[in-house]
Amino acid sequence: TMNKQELIERMAGKTGLNKKDCGTVLDGFLSAVTEALQAGEVVKLTGFGSFEVKHRAARAGRNPQTKETVEIPAQTVPVFKAGKGLKDSVAG
Repeated sequence: TMNKQELIERMAGKTGLNKKDCGTVLDGFLSAVTEALQAGEVVKLTGFGSFEVKHRAARAGRNPQTKETVEIPAQTVPVFKAGKGLKDSVAG
């Protein structure tokens, strides 16, 4: 599992930028995507994928330990859909 600091280090190695600048760029990217999603926008990065917000309707679920039926409330969630380029690059 790669954490944020390891991602920044890898970005620095790939770009030649220092770690501080890569951290600033990554924070800016994450902030921009978050703000766009909060505004209801879709963020598409051709070849990589897209980020968007989806609404999940309320539904009935089941507690696996007690088998009791529970109501799962409706919620709005961020989703990422991988693009063709990303899928092709990791396909075995």
